[in-house]
Amino acid sequence: MSILPLLQAAADAAAGVYSAGYQGAWAMLGAGIGAGLAVIGAGIGIGRIGGSATEGMARQPEIAGTIQTGALILAALVEGVALFAVVVTLLITLKY
Repeated sequence: MSILPLLQAAADAAAGVYSAGYQGAWAMLGAGIGAGLAVIGAGIGIGRIGGSATEGMARQPEIAGTIQTGALILAALVEGVALFAVVVTLLITLKY
């Protein structure tokens, strides 16, 4: 499979060759890719937080409560950013 047709399609889209009917299709494609990247990024981030917190609690069990609290707060912040990204992509999808 060659990547040249995809590059040509991207160049044509950037030059405005396509009609206005394709504008919504490109928005849907971008929104889908954006939502996927947001979910993948959040999954990786929360996984790393959980793994590091577990390792930290195993090394120093006396402060496990403090590590767990910090990890939960960080996971909630990562999840909030991911939710915001998914809402933005949903707004893009609903606009077109």
